[in-house]
Amino acid sequence: MELIAEPRLDVRDLQVALALASTGSTARAASQLHITQSAVSRALLAAEEKLGVRIFERTRRGLVPTPAGERFLEGAARLLVEWCDFEQRVSAPQASPMRLRLVCECYTAYHWLPSTLLDLRKSLPDLELTLAIEHTEAPVDALEAEAIDLALLTTAPVPRSTGLEERALFEDEIVFVMAASHPLAGRKSVTPADLRTHALLTGQAPAAEAHWFMTRVFGRARPRLRFERYPLTEAIIDVARAGLGIAVLSEWIAGPHLGKGDLVVKRLASGPLLRPWRLAFRREIAPAAQRVLSALAVSAPHARLAG
Repeated sequence: MELIAEPRLDVRDLQVALALASTGSTARAASQLHITQSAVSRALLAAEEKLGVRIFERTRRGLVPTPAGERFLEGAARLLVEWCDFEQRVSAPQASPMRLRLVCECYTAYHWLPSTLLDLRKSLPDLELTLAIEHTEAPVDALEAEAIDLALLTTAPVPRSTGLEERALFEDEIVFVMAASHPLAGRKSVTPADLRTHALLTGQAPAAEAHWFMTRVFGRARPRLRFERYPLTEAIIDVARAGLGIAVLSEWIAGPHLGKGDLVVKRLASGPLLRPWRLAFRREIAPAAQRVLSALAVSAPHARLAG
């Protein structure tokens, strides 16, 4: 009988690497995994020693996967989903798919979520996920009323007194896109003072997200800003391209529009404006929610714009 090869890596190695990829720092990965920052650093070094390659490069903007790290992360994410699915099928096989209703607090998720749902249906065939878009404006209320089962949240708080749970998923960066001819285009970054004097082009944002943006950018100050809201991303981009304002967008939405050279992207001078994404769910479906969480960690976009 042939001996079965023993892997050098374990599940924790995969979890740590994926947390580092989604957060970009050992401190935020430690918070996501509920362990110490030093434990994350040791785990990363141990995984790199086992593989004999560097998984991440240490840059001033955080940890960035190396080419070998990109291959590792792709395989790690897939393996974790398959492992969780394997455990579920062995411990609690289901005769028919479990139906779960999912809503997103931020409309930007609908740019990538439909294709992600197709991937989820392939990797989790015993879970039937459907979008409940009608609850987008009040996802936490819908969870409490049991009108939905899962909510993909950015800034809405989840009350501790309810029967709801939440888990950290990933972060994206909010960036500022403007025409290459814009007066601020030559700046390395933008400041809160810059944002006070130019039109800000956005979509329809929930109240909690608007409050988060103001607090993160301006602290306790509440300046009068000139927001211009458009229903379509293409409209926001076109108005910015015409030099009529600064588009405030997620990095994964801005990225595809930057290749022609007529638009530039700027970051906040005080540091990356990182928006945390979480998955909230009703406590009674926690096992199924954990499987969806693992699958979303694989399929959701994790853009990191250069510059």
